Amino acid sequence: SGLGPRFNLDQCSGCHFQPAVGGTSPSTNPQATVGQKNCASGSTCNPRDLSFTFLPNTPFAQPFISSSGPVREARFVSDGGVHDLFTIAGRSDATGCTLTQPDFNAANNNNNLIARIPTPTFGGGLIQSISDATIIANKHANASAKAAAGISGHENREGNAGTITRFGWKAQNKSLQIFAGEAYLVEQGVSNEEFTQERGEPGLDSPSERVEPNSGCLFNGTPEDATNFSSMTPTGTPSDLVGFSLFMEMLDQPTPVTFSNSAAKGQATFNQIGCNLCHTPSLTTGKSSISALSNQSANLFSDLLVHDMGTGLADRVPQGNASGREFRTAPLWGLGQRIFFLHDGRTTDLLQAIRAHSSTGSEANAVINNFFNALNGSQQQDVLNFLRSL
Repeated sequence: SGLGPRFNLDQCSGCHFQPAVGGTSPSTNPQATVGQKNCASGSTCNPRDLSFTFLPNTPFAQPFISSSGPVREARFVSDGGVHDLFTIAGRSDATGCTLTQPDFNAANNNNNLIARIPTPTFGGGLIQSISDATIIANKHANASAKAAAGISGHENREGNAGTITRFGWKAQNKSLQIFAGEAYLVEQGVSNEEFTQERGEPGLDSPSERVEPNSGCLFNGTPEDATNFSSMTPTGTPSDLVGFSLFMEMLDQPTPVTFSNSAAKGQATFNQIGCNLCHTPSLTTGKSSISALSNQSANLFSDLLVHDMGTGLADRVPQGNASGREFRTAPLWGLGQRIFFLHDGRTTDLLQAIRAHSSTGSEANAVINNFFNALNGSQQQDVLNFLRSL
């Protein structure tokens, strides 16, 4: 279906590649070189490749984008929207077409720039098959222990149907198809069945965030990716979007390695100090049209709720009824093969990521400050070994 005039990467696996296709940010960031690729055949162009330097007054002790850093998308706090890193300009076959590039430096200078890294999609079909009732029942389980620890997470919900949303850093998407459709439009610039209109540059184009009406550019009036119901070739009928969502639906959950004695002790400690009150070890799926997903144990280590993580992790962007300080409990399955941690990829140090759960107003303060930090070095290492075994 091509690539839109604004994009963050040119393929899904560029973001979702560690430790395999469907995962999260790889060790070598393809964003560092994507702007050097050629334009479409028969045309010349100038992708505006952004070379970010060290950004002051942010949690990033590194360039925003670098070859050894995580894949990131940029959001502006003022509108909460994704502002694509690359804008195609100067196409020889589109003379007179002018698109506006975001001013990332100004956004950063105004403390208006945040980042997010890709979420892994393993076990997506299992997560999608967990019923709302199961999530709510687990929310109310161990109520006294949660209250004593100051834990009071809640579900995020879709505005129209009111169903529980569960995908994304703030549990902002209710289904894999919507998750895939939003990414196809926002990250690659391809309109589709779920997100039918090409998007402009939020805050710089028209108020509807569509493309500039006076830019001199021609844009598709219909989705660029759609199911072809008239196709005579059944295998060619489904859209890219449907294929993406089916692929993620059938990705299996990560399999833990055999626990060492240290990891087994770490698992017990993990539960004893209350980490499992949010990182629920397992939830059971309901009935699914796919038998392999029905009544299965999803060992995700998440309650799929959003929690106040305090000022230290806040990104100030609300989504649904998740506030700017709230995030979905990140599933821990597959953690042992991830490289970058937390929503913005600010660290590769798992111990630092754990301690970052504690800051002013965080629901995790009691667990981290009163219990985890009170463990001796050997006990903390046991917990790390357990997490690295998942």
